[in-house]
Order: sequence, then C-alpha cells, then structure tokens
Amino acid sequence: MSGSGFRTEHDLLGDMPVRADAYFGVHTARAVENFPITGITMKTYPDFIVALAAIKQAAALTNQRLGLIDAERARAIAQAATEIRQGALHDHFVVDVIQGGAGTSANMNANEVIANRALELLGRQRGEYAHLHPIEHVNMSQSTNDVYPTAIKLALHGLIGRLVEAMGELRLAFEAKADEFSDVLKMGRTQLQDAVPMTLGQEFRTYAVMLGEDQERLREASALVSEINLGATAIGTGITAHPDYAAEVCATLSRITGVSLSTAGNLIEATQDCGAFVQLSGVLKRVAVKLSKTCNDLRLLSSGPRAGLGEINLPPRQAGSSIMPGKVNPVIPEVVNQVAFEVIGNDATVTFAAEAGQLQLNAFEPVIAYSLFKSLTHLSAACDTLRERCVVGITANREHLRRTVENSIGIVTALNPYIGYTNATAVAKHALASGLSVYDVVLTMGLLTRERLDEILQPDELTRPHAFVLHAHAETVPAATSAAE
Repeated sequence: MSGSGFRTEHDLLGDMPVRADAYFGVHTARAVENFPITGITMKTYPDFIVALAAIKQAAALTNQRLGLIDAERARAIAQAATEIRQGALHDHFVVDVIQGGAGTSANMNANEVIANRALELLGRQRGEYAHLHPIEHVNMSQSTNDVYPTAIKLALHGLIGRLVEAMGELRLAFEAKADEFSDVLKMGRTQLQDAVPMTLGQEFRTYAVMLGEDQERLREASALVSEINLGATAIGTGITAHPDYAAEVCATLSRITGVSLSTAGNLIEATQDCGAFVQLSGVLKRVAVKLSKTCNDLRLLSSGPRAGLGEINLPPRQAGSSIMPGKVNPVIPEVVNQVAFEVIGNDATVTFAAEAGQLQLNAFEPVIAYSLFKSLTHLSAACDTLRERCVVGITANREHLRRTVENSIGIVTALNPYIGYTNATAVAKHALASGLSVYDVVLTMGLLTRERLDEILQPDELTRPHAFVLHAHAETVPAATSAAE
C-alpha cells in the first residue's frame, strides 16, 4: 500500500497507483487511460454489468462443485457478484464502452471489482490479491473470449424483452385508435395521389399489425442469442477449463438468471461467429424502418393545419418556432424518425464489425455490443414516447375527411363495377374539368339514381370486398358525356 489516498498495484507493465477507495484495479486503470473514446462507460448499461456479475457468480459456484476452488473463496465471489447484480458498485465499472482488446478491459474491470469486494467480505483490504486474486480465482476457467460475448447475449435478452414490451404497448395504442376511427371515411393514397376510399381505422390498424409482426421477429432473434460459448475459454478448445465445466456453468447460469441458455455445439465456431448479433441488428433495423415509415405518415396526415392534408391532429407538445407565432411542429414523430436513422447506422456498424473478425476471434465485439445496446434502449424509449406523447392523443378531423372523399376523383374507382370503366373515366374527366364532385356528375349524367349512389357510397360498401353485378349498359357512355367532356 502507498499513501496519499492511493494503493500500488502491479501488472506485466509494472507498478501503477490506483485510488485507495476504488474497487477496480491496475488493469482497469490502464484501460481508462488507454480508451478515452466516447466518455460513455460500462455503468451506462447496467444490464451488461449484471450479466458479467452473473457469469462470475456461476463460474465460482461451478468451480467449487468441480473441486477447483475452496468454498470460502467461492462464497465470497458469489456474494460480491450477487451484490453487483442487485445494483451495488456499478460506479466502479469505469471502462469506456468502446475499447481495444476484444473486451478484455471490461472483463478485467468485473474481475477486479468482484475480487476487491470479495476481499472485504473475507475481512481483507482491497488490493490484497494474495488472498483472493482477480484472475486466479474470479476469472478461473474463463477467458474474455467466452465471458464477454456471453455477457452481451445475457444483457441483450433483457433489453430485447423491454423493447418487445414497449412495442406491445404502442401496438395496443394504435389498435385503440383504429377502433375509435373505424367509422371515419377518408381517401387512401398511392404515390401521394388520391386512390380509393378507406377508413382512418383501417389506416391505423396497419401500424398495429406492423408492430405485431416485428415483435415476433424480435422473439425469434432473442432465441438465437440464447446459445452461448461459455466454457470455450480462449478460442473454443476449452483449454484451462475442467471437462465438465461448460455444461455445468451453463446450467448454473441459466438457474441464476432465469434465462434458458444452451451451450453451442461447436465452441470454436461459436467463439468467432457474430451471426446472432448481425441477425438481431437486422431485425432492429427492420423495426426502425417500419416505425419511421409510420411516423412519416403521421407527419403527413397531420400536415397543415390549413395548407396541408390536415386529416388528423397530433397533440401539441411545445411551441414550434422562434419566429412564427402559433406554429406547432410534429416533434414526437420527428424524434422517433431520428432514432430510426441512428438504428440504421448502428446496423451498418454491426455489419462491418462482424465482417472484420479474423480467424478464431472477433476483436470488435465492444462496438457491436455498444451499437446493439444503443439501438435497443433508444427504440424502447422511442416507442414509449410515441405512445405516451403522441398516439393516445391523436384526434380525427372527421368532417374534413368526409368532404375530401366526396370531392375526390378517386372515388370514381368504387363506381367501376356499377357504371363500367369507360363511363367512370368520363365521369372523372368531367369532374376534373368542371370542378363538380363525382357524386354530382354521376347524377347529371344519369348513370345512377341518387338512392343507389347513396347506397354505394356508404363507408361499409366502399372499404371492403363485395360481389358486384355489372350495370347492364356499363360500357355505354351516355350522349350527355360528349358535351360534358
């Protein structure tokens, strides 16, 4: 020990002072110096710290059962790890999330914090590693190369679960709006041009369906990250580990965490393969793309309020301009769009990092982990924000929507089965040229009676399939049409 609030620790590079009150040690201290990259440390992602601690706890208990470590040390390590899983000492996980060394610094940070807390539980001082060592005891039967990816996968399980839950709540909000708007007739659009009638409820239900589909894709991706390589040690051969260790530690980790894990069939392959991370990242990109498309629609539908589509109203959340009084912007969909852009970029990062692996190890898993953690946490927050601050407060401009249907040329498509395509084309041309509604032109041309036209233009008739009987003279354009054109 040394004075002035520091203790001296030693590694292969020599002596280094470490803060006396720190639970981390020399390896962590060097990593802090070496990787001042993002300013975002491991403690930002508590799921990852909890996962590391669970692995160290499972390893200690397994090593004890296999007769590799005494019960006293194993209990101290397990107790220290349990405290960390419960939220203690997270401030001592200080290594930057992006780091060289394939995650070695993160693993050593965990080893040192757990070792020093375990030493205290044994009545010793921090740094007295002769009694319990970060590598010899806490890291026994392990390598960064199996601990780090396993911790990533464990952390991802919790984060995926939270995103699935957030998406489910948002889906329910869209379904509620779909029910509320089920009787609101409007014009559907293709290529931003009037198409055919639909209900606003049908439009909102598509957003719910898209979310439900992607919840299933996330559950599938979650199953892929249930396969771990713990017990592989350095490259997958299991060197320095007991023959029974891989199976035993997997079972113990599953019991501790409540996550159903399985050991990879080929640990050499599993140690170098990042395919599960690529798959998950692709699913997250899919979620982001579809969520962003939904937000694009909400911004378009609410555009105006008078010079745009103005079909729906988003709840006003803040003044929209420092120069234009009364302006309110769609800030909630906009922030979700930006999260989506970030997730798409994160997917590119994961792709390049996974491809860059060489031979028996991928050294770039730290940036893969960071990218996935960001995508998952930000998408969860975006779904919650969109639901709470936007979707539940959306209202429909019902009369405006009805008028757009009545005045739209697109409604003529619904009349095709009754008056024929040629007559419908003539009606559309006349309506455009005269400025009259399709409704009035059809009556003027004598193609249908008012009673029949009203019957056809009911919302239920316009927005679902029907068996039609073609008008007897559907392809004959009345003489009045020529003059009308």
